[in-house]
Amino acid sequence: MRYYIIAGEASGDLHGSNLIRELKLLDTAAVIRGWGGDLMQEAGMELRKHYQDLAFMGFYEVLKNLPTILRNLKFCKQDILEFQPDALILIDYPGFNLRIAEWAHKQGLKIIYYISPQVWAWKENRVKIIKECVDKMLVILPFEKDFYRKWGFEVEYVGHPLVEVVEKHRQSAQGPWTLDSHVIALLPGSRKQEILKKLPVMLEASRAFPQYEFVVARAPGLDEKFYEEILRPYPNVKGVQGKTYDLLMRAKAALVTSGTATLETALFGVPEVVCYKGSAISYEIAKRLVKIKYICLVNLIMDKEVVTELIQHDLTVSNLNFQLQEILSNSQKIAQVKNDYLALRELLSRGGRASANAAKSIHAFLTGANAS
Repeated sequence: MRYYIIAGEASGDLHGSNLIRELKLLDTAAVIRGWGGDLMQEAGMELRKHYQDLAFMGFYEVLKNLPTILRNLKFCKQDILEFQPDALILIDYPGFNLRIAEWAHKQGLKIIYYISPQVWAWKENRVKIIKECVDKMLVILPFEKDFYRKWGFEVEYVGHPLVEVVEKHRQSAQGPWTLDSHVIALLPGSRKQEILKKLPVMLEASRAFPQYEFVVARAPGLDEKFYEEILRPYPNVKGVQGKTYDLLMRAKAALVTSGTATLETALFGVPEVVCYKGSAISYEIAKRLVKIKYICLVNLIMDKEVVTELIQHDLTVSNLNFQLQEILSNSQKIAQVKNDYLALRELLSRGGRASANAAKSIHAFLTGANAS
């Protein structure tokens, strides 16, 4: 069969690549084309557009880059029509993918959504579009089944794909994890805009902890010179690229921008402080629209504050220094975080291997076979 897959971010590229491998095991004649990144291409997809060309975040930034976004939409539609897929598989990235879903539905294409947009956080009315246009929704967060059921839309929970990704790395990693580590991981995000907002604050915090080695996880695809300029005033801070998981295996604590990285850090068992700062305009708009209690996936899934969130004006050097000291030296705090991480892992593991589950569900849906 022919599959067209669209992922617009680094995390989507990771999960898309694992899905592609599982699909190819079930459908040896699969032909796959789409949007994503290096990982999806390595897994066997013909890459038509790289996610690095799509990285616009925040309301103001999207508005400013609207002509480019519209050109991308036009190109994507033409490419799908040319390819004539048996199924269109969308991975998160709602601003773009839901527009494609509406269009593709009118073309009579079968649409499968793997990794739901966070409609439970804001823009709940998007569920109406999903119900109308999406033939099958595969979700990776346990609470999403109840959320969609409230809207009269049955979805399938397949487990969280990060559990298997992290476990695979832990088993294959070289060298033991050490409790006496003196490494602090800095995960400032994958887009230049967010890195420029958050990394300088993280770096200033490093001055208060000279006994620790601070290491920045550089985003894949970003020029090394971009980081060199930011890190130049901090000779004791270094960066690594393509080794984020190795870094988390060694880290005693981490400063992490909101997003998938917060969950990855938790699954590696590393105490963290979550850092979020956007443009003033985007933040003020989001503050009025977002309905959730937390911005961190760890806290959202557990429905309590497992890790501290420093958001916008609270993300200061002094606040960061205090919270980092807490997760480095407050034994009671550290123990509680570790216990909550174990509960989180157990909760996300109940669905089994997410990538394999998703591929089986997709293949069964398209062939009419029994998924089990």
